[in-house]
Amino acid sequence: MQLPRNPTREVRIGTVTIGNAHPIAVQSMTATKTSNIDATVAQIHSLEQAGADIVRIAVDNKREAAALIEIRKQTTVPLTVDLQENYRLAEVIAPYVNKLRYNPGHLYHHEPEKAWQEKVRFIAEVAKDNDCAMRVGVNCGSVDPAKLEKYDPHDSISPMLESALDHCEFLESIDFTRFCVSLKDSDPAKVIEVNTRFAAKRPDIPLHLGVTEAGLPPDGVIKTRIAFEQLVSKGIGDTIRVSLTVPNDRKGEEIEAGHSILNDIAAGRVRSVVDFDQKGLNIISCPSCSRVENEVFVDLAADVKQMTAYAKDHKITIAVMGCRVNGPGETDDADLGLWCGPNYVNLKKGSESLGRYSYDDILPRLKGELDALIEQQSAKI
Repeated sequence: MQLPRNPTREVRIGTVTIGNAHPIAVQSMTATKTSNIDATVAQIHSLEQAGADIVRIAVDNKREAAALIEIRKQTTVPLTVDLQENYRLAEVIAPYVNKLRYNPGHLYHHEPEKAWQEKVRFIAEVAKDNDCAMRVGVNCGSVDPAKLEKYDPHDSISPMLESALDHCEFLESIDFTRFCVSLKDSDPAKVIEVNTRFAAKRPDIPLHLGVTEAGLPPDGVIKTRIAFEQLVSKGIGDTIRVSLTVPNDRKGEEIEAGHSILNDIAAGRVRSVVDFDQKGLNIISCPSCSRVENEVFVDLAADVKQMTAYAKDHKITIAVMGCRVNGPGETDDADLGLWCGPNYVNLKKGSESLGRYSYDDILPRLKGELDALIEQQSAKI
């Protein structure tokens, strides 16, 4: 069975081209510290052997930028660099990568006095000068604050959609069209809706699909599969990533899961689930990546899943995030949230901070808050 494809335009990323009926590319992101050159090179080779078409690396400072230059010398797979708050690093690393990815919400953190349009123009000019493609990466937990103010707090999709459309319009106004877009959420139903709405308005722009913070396997694979089945089967999606919370030596599972899902969709082996209505406990956790500040985070996510098994029939969402970049914002919508620093874990109840706790102390504290929520739910019933 041949998959239907939206008539998106071609975007070349090194030796890989997405869009315009080219095969859907499967990618992942390194979880090693970018400054650790040997470990990062080894992981890139491992991902490539697993079948990765593109590999993404985060760069947050000049030290990591210098490491990336050396990493590029030892690798050949197309590389995407994940620009964090310091968008000006694009100028340093663009000669060594094939795509620059920025998050519209993160453009406000560095040089806040400058308009986002000025920063995007800078990135686009750097990309054009260095034969790089670009990705506009919109995430549910770090949306442009100006867009959030315009909509009801319960509407998380419209701000994401408007932000993406505005950035597309601006890039095209400065004659830059070699870009794709991603709109990600931890809820598969929202991923389906926001990408469907975007594709209806801009069927010409290639889309990178993913369920962010999908969590531990097998749940994370199931959540992602549900979103991909509904989107890819309708012709939406030109490149994908399965984001799983796994140890560094298991990152290849993301690639294997991605290929497996695409093969199943092409063969008609689908679950045909449109709505991921979480009727019980929902644990979301971000994928292990180089932004994680303590690798114990992966073990903590597994421990949280095991410890909370007794609450499986209660409709409660717990988020476990591994870094300061997305952690604070992407735990706001969870009933209980953990975002992990190097030596402590921040505990939240919705957007309310409940304090910082050591990795050894966080589970009993989380259990106390979980038990209180269960008691509140039971009282309402």
